Amino acid sequence: MSNNDDLTRLTLPLSPEVARGLKVGQRVLLDGEVTVTVGFSTHQRMAAAVRDGIPLPVPIKASFFHMGTCCYEKDGRFLPHYANPTTSTRFDGLLPGIVRGLGLTAIGGKGGVGPAVVEALQEVGGVYFAMPGGAAPMLSAGVVERLETGWDDLIEQFRLSRFVLNGFGPLTVGVDAHGNSLYQNLSDQAQDRLPAILEQLNERRAAAAKTGPGETNA
Repeated sequence: MSNNDDLTRLTLPLSPEVARGLKVGQRVLLDGEVTVTVGFSTHQRMAAAVRDGIPLPVPIKASFFHMGTCCYEKDGRFLPHYANPTTSTRFDGLLPGIVRGLGLTAIGGKGGVGPAVVEALQEVGGVYFAMPGGAAPMLSAGVVERLETGWDDLIEQFRLSRFVLNGFGPLTVGVDAHGNSLYQNLSDQAQDRLPAILEQLNERRAAAAKTGPGETNA
């Protein structure tokens, strides 16, 4: 682990100790290996494999991202055309069991995860890395090559695919290993502000009703 200005550079897979040392809101760059998919059916297969004790076709070395990819072959290597994150909350119903069963110390995607996933990450000592939406060119620059795929009966983006990363990011720790969630913080702030916003709207409606159509208070 190294620091570059306000960016922390990490190598996947993370140990639980390293993951627990990260704080919500911290910005990072990632090296190492990660397994990815965007497929809901893939998550269903993963959940069933974890439940039944069946090995996955591609090893997940404690690092798993919700990221769609497309590669081309050159000189025997599979290089990325692009890498683009998808919304993680799509998989909230399946993720807690996957996180616990595989001991995932790093998951990632965009849009955050729900409370049950946050709880599972806290139990195993894992974090959620938030990826910026609309930043595929920047993220793709940090993807070196694809090493292997599994469940090749699925379309490319749905397969379990293992990649090498180098300087992938910057990403933000959206959920840390202590149960703190950037998304829950934002939700709480919005709820705290809601009464004042509603009061202001009611005052404006009342003022508009007094002045009547086309009139002003001037």
